[in-house]
Amino acid sequence: MNTTLPGNWSVSPVKQKLYALKKLTFLSFFMVFLNTAAFAQTVVKGIILDNDKLPLAGATLQVAGTNTKTQSDAAGKYQITVPSPTSRLIVSFVGFETQTVNINNQTQINITLASLNNLDAVVVVGYASVRKNDLTGAVANVSAKDFNKGPVTAPDQLIQGKVAGVQLTANSGQPGGANTVRIRGNSAIAGTGQPLYVVDGVALDGRSARPGLDAGSLGVTPGGNPLNFINPSDIESMEILKDASATAIYGSRGAYGVVLITTKRGKVGDLKTDFSASTGVSNLMRSIDVMTGDEYRAALSSYGITSGNEGQSVDALKEITRTAYNQNYSLNMSGGREDAKFRFSLGYQDIDGIIKGSNFTKYTAGVTGNFKFLESKKLGLDINVITSQYSENIAPVSNNAGYQGSILGQALSWNPTKSLYNADGSVFVGTGTTINPVAMLEAYSDKSKVTTALGSFSPYYKIAKGLEYRMLASVNYSTGTRRSSIRSFINLEDIQSKGGFANIGNNELVTLQNTHTLNYTTDITEGLSLNAVVGYEYMKYINKGSNSSAFGFDNTPIDYTNIMQYSPTDKRTVSSFNDPKSELQSEFARATLNYKNRYIITGTFRIDGSTKFGANNKYGYFPSFSAAWNIKNEPFFNVDAISVLKLRGGWGKTGNQEFPAGASQERYAATGPLTFALVNNANVDLKWQSDEQTNIGFDFGLFKGRLTGSVDYFSKKTTDLLYPRIPFVPSSPSAAITWVNLPGIIKNSGIELAVSGQVVAQKDFTWDLGANATFIKNNVSNMPNTILTGNLNGQGLSGVTAEVIQNGLPLFAMVTKRYEGLDASGFSQYTDGGFTSYYVGNPNPSTLLGISTTVAYKKLSFTANLNGAFGQDIYNNTANGVISISNLGSKNIATNLVGGSIKESLANPISASSRYIEDGSYLKLANATLNYRIGDIGKSIKNLNIYVTGQNLFVITKFTGFDPEVNVDKNKDGVPSAGIEYIPYPTARTFTFGVNLSL
Repeated sequence: MNTTLPGNWSVSPVKQKLYALKKLTFLSFFMVFLNTAAFAQTVVKGIILDNDKLPLAGATLQVAGTNTKTQSDAAGKYQITVPSPTSRLIVSFVGFETQTVNINNQTQINITLASLNNLDAVVVVGYASVRKNDLTGAVANVSAKDFNKGPVTAPDQLIQGKVAGVQLTANSGQPGGANTVRIRGNSAIAGTGQPLYVVDGVALDGRSARPGLDAGSLGVTPGGNPLNFINPSDIESMEILKDASATAIYGSRGAYGVVLITTKRGKVGDLKTDFSASTGVSNLMRSIDVMTGDEYRAALSSYGITSGNEGQSVDALKEITRTAYNQNYSLNMSGGREDAKFRFSLGYQDIDGIIKGSNFTKYTAGVTGNFKFLESKKLGLDINVITSQYSENIAPVSNNAGYQGSILGQALSWNPTKSLYNADGSVFVGTGTTINPVAMLEAYSDKSKVTTALGSFSPYYKIAKGLEYRMLASVNYSTGTRRSSIRSFINLEDIQSKGGFANIGNNELVTLQNTHTLNYTTDITEGLSLNAVVGYEYMKYINKGSNSSAFGFDNTPIDYTNIMQYSPTDKRTVSSFNDPKSELQSEFARATLNYKNRYIITGTFRIDGSTKFGANNKYGYFPSFSAAWNIKNEPFFNVDAISVLKLRGGWGKTGNQEFPAGASQERYAATGPLTFALVNNANVDLKWQSDEQTNIGFDFGLFKGRLTGSVDYFSKKTTDLLYPRIPFVPSSPSAAITWVNLPGIIKNSGIELAVSGQVVAQKDFTWDLGANATFIKNNVSNMPNTILTGNLNGQGLSGVTAEVIQNGLPLFAMVTKRYEGLDASGFSQYTDGGFTSYYVGNPNPSTLLGISTTVAYKKLSFTANLNGAFGQDIYNNTANGVISISNLGSKNIATNLVGGSIKESLANPISASSRYIEDGSYLKLANATLNYRIGDIGKSIKNLNIYVTGQNLFVITKFTGFDPEVNVDKNKDGVPSAGIEYIPYPTARTFTFGVNLSL
């Protein structure tokens, strides 16, 4: 009998049995193969780390040749099943080199990804992001892992010394004090000259809501940092836009550079909690050399002075300073899905100042959310909220106190043989014009509180492939209060005689922003791509406040600010202000064409219309053009040792509108119930200050990215200088300010160098080294007349200035009498008898330097950051007006005034001269951190790190003041100054112990 098989095949019964046997044999072998294959599968686990041995969340791992893939979790951990113990894993993460790893029968593999000069990495450049490969301007990026460490209060401190062409100097050592940031030199003769800061697309006002204070004979206190409201721990990266081709997209606000701050966002994955805590101590970094009690007695003896020796040995500076403590805590939680990510953060910071009683305390909270809607995920929404409140106890330190000085001047000039205390231990109250600094601490109270909320709401929609519309609406609200009082017992002139002083100030700053952008990215043809953005922006600025002050209090123990209503009515003053309307309306566009990743062209254009300017110049136009040539990608260039070689060039114009609202309008101020006075004349032709800049540079990478760097030449010309012209007759009714555009030209030019590399790159030992240097020159020309600035203060220096803005000289050139030593009688000699002033000093550094290095061995790493400036001069107003030789017998003097070959006469008049101009060059070890990565502990604690950080460890300099890295505000009539030191709040040396971990 035959059996019919499928396909009409016929077989005999014998063949049928053979067929069945073969089928059974095949099935047996197939089952054995399946079992063998199942047995061959391997589960591989491990952790993905970056160069700094920190976990990378969201790294992708794929089995080579298959579709099997996974991602690392929030702690950087992964687990994946591979079909064979000889399989390979392909590991990738944005901004890092893709790595292929052989399994080689391993089940536990930890993988470190190298962060090379990834040309596909995304860089934020204003209103949009571009690939690093498409950059044509001078842009520097500093990520969180490269930030300076330690208890910093504001983001600008994170990048000190990190970027070529950027100089940061402290206006005050008070915790929370403002800094001066200069990008590619000085060019402002009005306003602060600070860069524009943009946080997650929201442009900041640039002012602090902390009310100012003018406390009569105590003077004006230094300002607060407008960036204090941001928690540095929440920052992901900072981009510094330096040349006009990069900053022109910000038009009238980009003249002094732009700093883009990107805060951290939630990442896909399970809930991740990060926690960090630190505590530390601070002491005076460096003192000023004044006489001890024994030295003072010897000086009195050498001059034959029989009075002035009180028999004690007192260090007054030590009495008002202290070992200060700080603590800092940060907690954040993040996680979510691809279509719904979030991050929530809390921060607390408490920093005591090294002057007794001074303090800075800050609370911050932030929430970010990133959401995608619809099945297509084309509709999205980004939400960002930053809230902050910080309070300050401000020390009695002044920018411009008179000869009695602020507390530092009082301490430095205190007779070191005279006790600060009475016999019963109570504080001695000074007599005459000598102020006891310890009594000043008891008499002075100055407390401020600033509350800030910055919220942004940004929906977007992907209209088509490569085409996205985005809207950003934001409100930045900040309010500040300040309550200050000086007790009536202190013997300050105009305080004791008037019965004490009290002041309450309130300020309110509001910035409203509404931005609409349309981004388009496409491949026009094969090898030719386009990245473009067009947009519209509207901004409104509100600044208002009030101030109440009073005299006439007795020595009641109640804070005077709580009883101002009981002061005599004729000794009370109330004032308020509300700045004129200030609005900015703009249209802008930027387009980048990239041909085969070899030739890149970028064009930018912005139109700004502002209410600040005259009727004839309401709008300003700011173009820029730049191009780049990726030589490395040329077919003819096949040098394997060179991984990057890119030539860049650009030109552009930006502007500056950093001056008061209503400056072009005729404005009046109330001087009584129904009386008004003209304070500002109209100028219908007032326009933007213009900054034109050219930049040529090239980027390079060698040895597969182990050595990278850039070189840039820049030339920046500033014209149409904004200046508040003041009439020569202040008593005249027409003595109001008139804002004008001067025909002068300020030029900054120079060369920037930046290089970083892996000196050693072994499995257990690495050494990274980076350095940047800037060589810069500054010059003023075409000025119609000389402008005086740089007010000096102190005994005998009333109304004296030391700096000028003048043709043929650098900006803020030091012009004064040229000192030629002492004559035989101990009196100062000057060139031409002192009747002629000479150019004798330049406060602008000719060279800036930054050095960073990290050495890591297994779990231990050490990082050090140095920064320096060279070629600049500093006017030592402290030596000139506070501790001069004429003090001997009543107050202290500088140690170096005694013991020379010629004895200086006590009658030698105090006078401004080049005698007090010192070499301000310095090199400072600003930051050093020793870190040990313990790793995971149990199932709960992940990536535990402990560290010790030192700040301001030492400075190498010839300067004799507290710190050569200083810039006290010594403006005259609103014209800024540079490089003048006058009894500033001293710099602190800080040591911090900290820990961070994930849960």
